[in-house]
Amino acid sequence: MLGRMNPWRTAGLILVALTVLAALLAPLLTPYGPTQIHLYNVLESPNPQFWLGTDGLGRDVLTRLLYGARTSLSVGLVAVGLATALGILVGTAAGMGPRWLDSFLMRLTDVMLCFPTIFLILAVIAFLTPNLMNVMVVIGATGWMGIARLVRAEVLTLRSRSFVEAATLAGTSTPRKALRHILPNALPPVVTSMSLGLAAAILTETGLSYLGLGVQPPTASWGAMLTEGKAVIEAAWWLITFPGLAIILSVLGFTLLAESGPRRAAP
Repeated sequence: MLGRMNPWRTAGLILVALTVLAALLAPLLTPYGPTQIHLYNVLESPNPQFWLGTDGLGRDVLTRLLYGARTSLSVGLVAVGLATALGILVGTAAGMGPRWLDSFLMRLTDVMLCFPTIFLILAVIAFLTPNLMNVMVVIGATGWMGIARLVRAEVLTLRSRSFVEAATLAGTSTPRKALRHILPNALPPVVTSMSLGLAAAILTETGLSYLGLGVQPPTASWGAMLTEGKAVIEAAWWLITFPGLAIILSVLGFTLLAESGPRRAAP
């Protein structure tokens, strides 16, 4: 079975597994805390004591990298979960509801899609206190539109299938048809979209933290680490290199999973 596995999917699984393990096992993989300062080891290059070096405050880069994985995954999972729930709700209501409701919800979706997501997020977060919870909610609340359109398309395709028509003739209510017959068959493409959404959420959180509008210090964040390293990039290359590689590899892992993700099978 492993021999027939898609090699890109395998690579994606490995990268995602490494990111998840780094986040879960962070306290076990390093003897330091993410905010622990070593006054006599400021801006040290990678060495046997600090494998990835230290930053401008003497904090271990490897430790902050591991705890930064926790931040990125937390934001990604909560944001994508919220966006998926909203998208499924809107898409199912549009696909199963009357024509006027479908038209209203899709026009609302189109209006939301007219605004670039990052500018929409920046506009909303400008009125909120930058913190981890607000970042999660804002990213999730502004990322449901693509899933809504995907779910609506799947629902419109499935509602004319013979097994759904049989349920209608049997007197099954619309909510029951949606929950038992349509949504289970519409979810595989949504799972693929969620994997891409996780990659996008990680990039968005990183960008917001880089701009100082996301997770606030001293919480470890890959974007904040890039900001800290930018000022001393010529003297401390490791402060940019390792967070940048972490971002690239984690996003690549979720993207590869999405590209080789499940497809809907015919019922």
